[in-house]
Amino acid sequence: YVTLHNRDLSQRVKPKSDSLAPPFHESRQVGREKTVIHRIGPVSPAPAPLPEAGPRNEPEEAAAAAGLEGSGASLGAASKEDRQWKEMKLQLDDLPGILARLSKIKLTALVVSTASAGFAMAPVPFDLTCFLLASLGTGLASCAANSINQFFEVPFDSNMNRTKNRPLVRGQISPLLAVCFAAACGVPGIALLTLAVNPLTGALGAFNIFLYTCCYTPLKRLSIANTWVGAVVGAVPPVMGWTAATGSLDAGAILLGGILYSWQFPHFNALSWGLREDYSRGGYCMMSVTHPALCRRVALRHCLALLGLCAAAPALDVTTWTFPVISLPINLYISYLGFRFYRDADRSSSRRLFFCSLWHLPLLLLVMFTCKKPLLEKEEKGDLLAGNHGRAVEIRLP
Repeated sequence: YVTLHNRDLSQRVKPKSDSLAPPFHESRQVGREKTVIHRIGPVSPAPAPLPEAGPRNEPEEAAAAAGLEGSGASLGAASKEDRQWKEMKLQLDDLPGILARLSKIKLTALVVSTASAGFAMAPVPFDLTCFLLASLGTGLASCAANSINQFFEVPFDSNMNRTKNRPLVRGQISPLLAVCFAAACGVPGIALLTLAVNPLTGALGAFNIFLYTCCYTPLKRLSIANTWVGAVVGAVPPVMGWTAATGSLDAGAILLGGILYSWQFPHFNALSWGLREDYSRGGYCMMSVTHPALCRRVALRHCLALLGLCAAAPALDVTTWTFPVISLPINLYISYLGFRFYRDADRSSSRRLFFCSLWHLPLLLLVMFTCKKPLLEKEEKGDLLAGNHGRAVEIRLP
């Protein structure tokens, strides 16, 4: 056994004079100290080292280590290279696809289809040449407006998952080339609508480009009023189709524009509900972000407005009275989904309403076209009115 004291050795080591101290003094010091007794057991022998691997495994381990180091170095170099800015070379084979995404080709196709529906619903004989020219001019104007919109929104699109892969954001095309492409589409498109169709349609096309690029685009970061302005932009194409066929702005054109105007609210509000985080990161002021309750109310309100607009079509002599009856089921269904979206306020209900709007509009326009009032009936009615007017004149004159 070994006795250890809790005092420092320097304090316990005394000079020879201390050894002559009286016994009672030493015992008093020992009494104040705490004694700790440790038992020292036998020390076990050190374990034998493990046998080293044979010389045959050393090259394999070295090769594996070298491979791991090489792969790690290559991954690090690749990630570092991805984070660096680099110039992207434009290939001519990729240019059509890049320009198609720059012009939002799917949205442009929807714009042209609604303009075609307006042309087809006009109460005049169908002119194929005028129809093709009007469709081409409307498509070019839409490409120009969408390209300018992407040019202005590059800093904001880069913060959104939905838009971060657009050509200008990724640097696949230069801003100068994008502006040149917009000018190459917009100027011939407006000139074609003005000179080859009629000045009224050309003025509507130019007004729509201005409204989309100079009003709607900057307003998206200032006020929720951008949704109503954007709905006007979407309502103009069917009006352009009607004016391209008739050369005048009639009640039928206003009705078609009103249907497109109301349809866009359940369509866009349901879409924006699932993109609230994206719009918030991008700095866009949308109803779904700042006024979620209003977003749902407006969507339901315009779903119900579609019922009234379809009922007004035969009253305005655009369709027969069968159109409100045939269109009632699909309008009731989208109104039901709008009510579910208003009540539940979740992603599932918004997704159902959005996907319903995708097939609702083409089906509604198709039903409207099939229920279009026959042109012969209108001509006979006009001839009858003209005959009555002539008879009245004959009666008045001696």
